[in-house]
Amino acid sequence: MTPPPESYPVVVAGIRRELPLFEVAPGVRIAVLNILGDTEFVQACARALAEKLTSRPYDVLVTAEAKSIPLIYALSVETGKPYVVLRKHYKPYMGVALSAETLSITTGKPQVLYLDEKDHEMIKGKQIALLDDVISTGSTQMGMKSVIEKAGAKVTVEAAIFTEGDPQQWAHIVALGHLPVFTT
Repeated sequence: MTPPPESYPVVVAGIRRELPLFEVAPGVRIAVLNILGDTEFVQACARALAEKLTSRPYDVLVTAEAKSIPLIYALSVETGKPYVVLRKHYKPYMGVALSAETLSITTGKPQVLYLDEKDHEMIKGKQIALLDDVISTGSTQMGMKSVIEKAGAKVTVEAAIFTEGDPQQWAHIVALGHLPVFTT
């Protein structure tokens, strides 16, 4: 029998979770947050983020596909604000989509984010709140910002459940917690 994987404990919005540690490069591990299917945690985080965002100006919530989709939906319900998901794969029904390339720490490969043509008009000229589950390198944030700017909108606030790495780098992010990067 193999021992359970090493984990990192977190408590967010009164909910405790054990995040498994995952090696992303030789000698570098991160605590992996996977909120898919964790309704209790997602709802608690959405309520806590909604409270932290009450004094911030924004019209529309925007995130990148995929793990943060339940969070943005729950936050939309909490705040009454509409949301847009930037897709990672283009589909013909998306029409004339705007795009930007990004590199996620969890995939290690370049990805493209697409704004569906139908969502372009929804965000054009609007103030945008960017949302992610974890902000680690900032690459996804930069990709989302690039698409938002191409669409003629303005990012006014950025939020996440966790930031990761150097806490000073993420001082401007509205977050519920911070995760260390584990090195050996």
